Amino acid sequence: MAFAPVALLAMSLSACGWFSSDKDETYNEQPVEVLYNRALDDLGRQEYKLAAKEFEEVDRQHPYSVWATKAQIMAAFTYYQSNKYDDAIIALDRFIQLHPGHRDIPYAYYLKGLCYYEQISDVGRDQRMTQQALDALSDVAKRFPDSVYARDARLKVELTIDHLAGKEMDIGRYYQKQHQYIGAINRYRTVIERYQTTTHVPEALHRLVESYLALGVQSEAKETAAVLGHNFPGSDWYADSYFLLTGEDYRIGDKSGGSGSGGWFFGLF
Repeated sequence: MAFAPVALLAMSLSACGWFSSDKDETYNEQPVEVLYNRALDDLGRQEYKLAAKEFEEVDRQHPYSVWATKAQIMAAFTYYQSNKYDDAIIALDRFIQLHPGHRDIPYAYYLKGLCYYEQISDVGRDQRMTQQALDALSDVAKRFPDSVYARDARLKVELTIDHLAGKEMDIGRYYQKQHQYIGAINRYRTVIERYQTTTHVPEALHRLVESYLALGVQSEAKETAAVLGHNFPGSDWYADSYFLLTGEDYRIGDKSGGSGSGGWFFGLF
């Protein structure tokens, strides 16, 4: 969930989504404070649909008041809270366009990133939303590096990158099972070259060893295993690659826990 400090109860959006079909036969103008406070009360009760409508009424009835700007961002936050991510993004884009210098602009960018981030699906599905989350959250970290949102944005950037690497691994493993080794190798190399800080790199290197051996390319397999042994000498993936190339399990009788195995491996080839 987005952290919406009390100060956030002073932020932006306008009409979109839920209420375009509502037909108010009579226009009943009310004081801005009444509308805004009622919307806050409804938000507190998790009456999101009603709260969003009332925040939008603030903007509609009092478009030139300071409360209108606050109501715009609060309506976007209300959409986000109710998982109406598309409506929230539309509202946030409008806020960003209308108020580029507003003090809550960092939050608007951050909330937009969260809208994408919370729609990330498992690696077996399309990852377009993951890429959009990565782009939006990276934007927060770059534009507002000293804001209270930057640290969380950077953390989520790392998680989205890891997720994208996981997608490449998923496709690579599929190709490998289908004996389409060139396709698999291309995917694993993408993980190693583009996502080299992720948790998937040791497995990607090992799968490369498997794929090269399946193609009969011993030299490439040994070279890749050497890279794996140098960078991840104590990993199970290295042990598996070592076994594939030597027929031996170096962990048997290894009193050091494998910490020196990388050098031993290089000595063999």
